[in-house]
Amino acid sequence: MRFLTRSIVALFLGAMALGLLAVAGGMVRSTIEARAARQDAPRVARERVFAARVVTIEPGAVAPVLSAFGEVVSRRTLELRATAAGRILTLADGFEEGAPVRAGEVLVQLDPADAEAARDLVRADLARAEDERDDARRALELSHLDRAEAESQADIRRRAFERQQGLAERGIGTAATVEDAELAYAAARASVIARRQAEAAAQARVTTAENALERQRINLAEAERRVADTTVTASFDGVLSDTNAVAGGQVSMNERLASVIDPGALEVSFRLSTAQYLRLLDGQGALMPARAEIALEMGGAEITSPGTLTRVAPSVGAGQSGRLVYAAIDAPRGFRPGDFVTVRITEPVLPGVAQVPASAVDSTGGVLVLGAEDRLEAASVEVVRRQGDSVLIRAPALAGRDVVAARNPLLGVGIRVRPQRDQGAAAAQPEAPDLVALDPERRAALIARVSSNTMMPEGVRTRIL
Repeated sequence: MRFLTRSIVALFLGAMALGLLAVAGGMVRSTIEARAARQDAPRVARERVFAARVVTIEPGAVAPVLSAFGEVVSRRTLELRATAAGRILTLADGFEEGAPVRAGEVLVQLDPADAEAARDLVRADLARAEDERDDARRALELSHLDRAEAESQADIRRRAFERQQGLAERGIGTAATVEDAELAYAAARASVIARRQAEAAAQARVTTAENALERQRINLAEAERRVADTTVTASFDGVLSDTNAVAGGQVSMNERLASVIDPGALEVSFRLSTAQYLRLLDGQGALMPARAEIALEMGGAEITSPGTLTRVAPSVGAGQSGRLVYAAIDAPRGFRPGDFVTVRITEPVLPGVAQVPASAVDSTGGVLVLGAEDRLEAASVEVVRRQGDSVLIRAPALAGRDVVAARNPLLGVGIRVRPQRDQGAAAAQPEAPDLVALDPERRAALIARVSSNTMMPEGVRTRIL
């Protein structure tokens, strides 16, 4: 009985194995036939559609922005130099780098002993020159009186000579008397000439004394100036820079002590190419007072100030090219001489131009325009200006049409694309957050919570409070 049972089970398992093999063979055969049928069927190619971002050409009036890099310089700088050699007697309080100073403030005082001694000697020489002038004037007055007296005596001798001549003509006087009168008159005239010579000498002495007095006055003014030069003052409000002086130190002539910089009078110097410079000239060839923006990058933050183009350097400079232009900084707060800044100049408005990404235009001015059935077409535009990541183009025939914003090797003429247009800026603006009313009790509770938090840094706690 057991043998019969085992034989039936064996026959059943054998039949099941043969059935599974038959099913597997049928599946393999149907697979091979289906594959053969697919290989014999004709293949149908499908067109590939690429996604492309497009922008619309909208001509209008655009003011190009010219960017350049420059350096902040001071328009008003005073170098403090020692005008005389000597010892530094005193320094102003806070004579150090970056210290503020006021106009007229005494910054450095040199030892004035030598200069004051020289001034006192000149004053003594001046007093002596004044005495000499007064003595010469008195001598001149006496020479005037002496000459007048000699002329009076000569006049008396002349009249006596004429009287003797008259008597001799009437036969009363003698020839000897007439000769004596004539000799006396000649002597009187010689005395007048001598007195005139003495008067001229006295006048020359007065002139010499006055000249000597004037020289002494000039020497006194020079000496007083040297005394004043021992005091170094600031001529305008500013800050100290490059200080190089210590109390008690010995300085030489024209040695630099410090510099005073006016932080409110700053400008930026930057170099432009000749083509860029020509775009900033007016009809007469002069530099236009175009508006500019000066930006200073400071650790992720940017300090900006408006500015105005003021002048251009008169020469190019050895080994340089282009033009060196200067722009005044209207709000110099936060800027310092030597800062490396970015200058953005607003050029005159260009009519009938459109602004598109720089990647939309190739090197020859070609663009890909979206045509019928979203297929690309080739077109040419006039590149007016390139600025940063965008270009200004002039294409009246393409006004209102879409062009590919970023060209790549997969896109070309006749390729069908799926255009992707930028959404409006208004749709991207986030909604205003909801505000929470803060009553005095809740505010006091928050302040107490922040004040009691010992794990919070002090700077953060102060800012939150």
